[in-house]
Amino acid sequence: MKIDEAEQAIKKILPEKRFVHSVSVSETAGRLAKKYGGNEEKARLAGMLHDIAKYFSNDELKAMILSKPGTWHDCLDYSDKLWHAPAGAIYVQEKYGIDDSDLLQAMIYHTTGRKQMTLLDKIIFLADYIEPGRDFPGVEEVRKAAEMDLDTAVLLELQKTIMHLLNQQQRVYPKTFEAYNELVNRHANK
Repeated sequence: MKIDEAEQAIKKILPEKRFVHSVSVSETAGRLAKKYGGNEEKARLAGMLHDIAKYFSNDELKAMILSKPGTWHDCLDYSDKLWHAPAGAIYVQEKYGIDDSDLLQAMIYHTTGRKQMTLLDKIIFLADYIEPGRDFPGVEEVRKAAEMDLDTAVLLELQKTIMHLLNQQQRVYPKTFEAYNELVNRHANK
């Protein structure tokens, strides 16, 4: 699937505000990929498609997740705000025949992160958080970090996400903690 095809596909599915967000994530992902030596086309495509299932019903999302074996089934025990990520990967695989495992994995973990994130995982995770349309406390700090060091920016995003969830007295998905702990350990050993 090409970028323009993906853009047309999401335009038919997503509300205008989410469509604009997805285009911006795609552009941000392409820029980050160029900066950090990733595949720009794949990053842009993953960014464009990352929220394709965001407005599916919870019943649809749950059914999609349960229809495929995978390590993300446990997300069903956490916030339903996580469900669109793995369901979106399943959707693009089934509907558009996208079988690129790196791209699908980046979509699956774009909201949570995970241990041993690939370059593409980090790019999509970060692009979704820092795209220019985002405006919330702390985003500017993460944007600045993204200009200096990808891992530092991802670690900062994980920290801010975890703190936000804790402040809201919400449960934190274990893979998010695992990603955070791994990056903290990596930074301590630099």
